[in-house]
Amino acid sequence: MGSDSVQGVDRRRLLGWGGMSAVGVVAAGAGPVSARAGLAAPPGAPHAVDSAAAPPDTRPGGAYDRYVAKLASEDRFSGVVLLSHRGRTVLSRSYGMADKEKGIRNHEGVAFNLSSAGKPFGAVAILQLAQRGKLRLSDTVGTHLSGFAEEIAEKVTIHHLLSGTSGLNTPEEDLRRVFRSREEVRQFYERWARQAKPVSAPGTPTDHAGAEVAIPALIVEAVTGTTYWDYVEEHVFRRCGMTGTAFYTRPQWLTDQHIAHSYMRQADGSRVDAVRNLDKGSPDPYQLGKNPGRNFIDPPGDGGFATAPDLVRFAHALSDGTVLDRPYAELLTGAKAPLPPQGGGLARRTAPADAAFAAYMMPVSLVGGRWVNGRAGVNPGTVASWNIYPDTGWVGVVLGNQDDIPFQEIIEQEMRAVLG
Repeated sequence: MGSDSVQGVDRRRLLGWGGMSAVGVVAAGAGPVSARAGLAAPPGAPHAVDSAAAPPDTRPGGAYDRYVAKLASEDRFSGVVLLSHRGRTVLSRSYGMADKEKGIRNHEGVAFNLSSAGKPFGAVAILQLAQRGKLRLSDTVGTHLSGFAEEIAEKVTIHHLLSGTSGLNTPEEDLRRVFRSREEVRQFYERWARQAKPVSAPGTPTDHAGAEVAIPALIVEAVTGTTYWDYVEEHVFRRCGMTGTAFYTRPQWLTDQHIAHSYMRQADGSRVDAVRNLDKGSPDPYQLGKNPGRNFIDPPGDGGFATAPDLVRFAHALSDGTVLDRPYAELLTGAKAPLPPQGGGLARRTAPADAAFAAYMMPVSLVGGRWVNGRAGVNPGTVASWNIYPDTGWVGVVLGNQDDIPFQEIIEQEMRAVLG
């Protein structure tokens, strides 16, 4: 599953719920406190601004642009940053190499590993099935899946899983295993999900239990009769026009020139290409030995690869009815319950939120009186973040492919540029 690690801080607490956005962590709760979805206006809206009318810090040559350029010049950023306002790109910058061995540079058309930033795709899949009447969010695990312990099958609901309040705990993953096929990955994570144990009553928050990601993916498969990956690629990615986004396999990662390789820092200070060095792992104590290339394909419910423009397309698809009917899009991002003032959220350490809430597989927060929703993830050699600013029509994307990127600070700078 996607990692929670970030360089130089208490990583699980910093990114909270599986590597989340800049503005929140998971909390208990049922039923939306408020509802918002997507953006204030769809692409091409009448008042979309050009770069000259955008806030100064968001423009080419502005504070955010200069900040990222300086990081790149210091070898502290490799990847893509993008700021879009109502479907129009205001700032797009690419730095570093997608594949050093082949001499391929990063650019807008390069797909980066998403890690936990891909988890909301699973929530969208579940909500699509709900709006078609194929399931209810109040359904228990046992409604759709067999083989789970009674206390899970009869008491834990889909809502509990999506909102991070299942009360479940999952055993540690086998980070050193090298998978050889899609089916091996699917079977392993199905068995892994079934090892989940209740550690508290359903309705109480959990510490990013992997089962909360894996079990909804199994439900998607049970209801649709297809694999999670195939369902999401057809009904989310293709519907949104995300042509550069997919659950790529390791052979594709090795050969496709449009996929960024992840460069992991080693104990001796060197960086190695993760997918070309499966025997190498991260020395980071929070993900010791992990190498994202060892998964033949990302586990169901997690990860995937996306380009920055595709994540903007996804953001707009949440607002215009493309991927979910509006009530269900509002349900996806609707605040479920307030978070405590002192949580693990990134917002508590960068741009403090007025209030932060749990949503379905993505946190939402009020920052300076305006909503921000999104998701981020971190793996060895990978950072990914997409933030939607629905009150103003902005979307911010950060995709990186090396360790040592000051991820927290970049998101803070993005928020400062957009929100002022």
